[in-house]
Amino acid sequence: MQRLFLTGLLTLLPIWLTWVVVKFVFVMLSGISSPLVIPLSERIAASFPDYLGWVKAEWVQDTIALLATLLVILLVGILSRRVVGQQLLRWFGAVIQRIPLASIIYDSARKLLDILQTKPGSTQRVVLIDFPHRDMKSVGLVTRVIRETGTGRELAAVYVPTTPNPTSGYLEIVPVELLTPTDWSVDQAMSFIISGGAVAPETVPFTRAGDR
Repeated sequence: MQRLFLTGLLTLLPIWLTWVVVKFVFVMLSGISSPLVIPLSERIAASFPDYLGWVKAEWVQDTIALLATLLVILLVGILSRRVVGQQLLRWFGAVIQRIPLASIIYDSARKLLDILQTKPGSTQRVVLIDFPHRDMKSVGLVTRVIRETGTGRELAAVYVPTTPNPTSGYLEIVPVELLTPTDWSVDQAMSFIISGGAVAPETVPFTRAGDR
């Protein structure tokens, strides 16, 4: 019985985790458009109670709100590739710049996304660092290389995402010579982090080149 229970638990666990993530994304996206969709759907249902009364159902409203949010995201993606959309983004950025706290958050988020979408320079984007101590490694993303005051020593600002939610994590300042470079892409690193290491390459460069 214990063996069968564990087998069933291990079988259902990935399904449950998938459901939790999908539900979280579904609720988050549908919640964006719900304040507009719900009143509109109730008016439509009240105008045609015999034919469209089912529009008031909660799951229908959530689905419409989700589709509306996805449609807006797609439209923004299309506009951002055109001149008109780029001008609107510049105008929106100029407006955000006038709001003290919002400007800091917006600029920081934009710079981070721009860095992750571009190819790295002299330092590999995805690295391993000694964290939380020397005998353990964490996957990190190099966001910038800076220099130590006085010595000019190269230091890397490394963002270390947490599992399974990579939107939270730690920011570490690590000497460049202590980084363990990898040949992973950002997508591969994110798959490794979100899956808790289940999705990983066959080999990992654990030891730094200087220690071999």
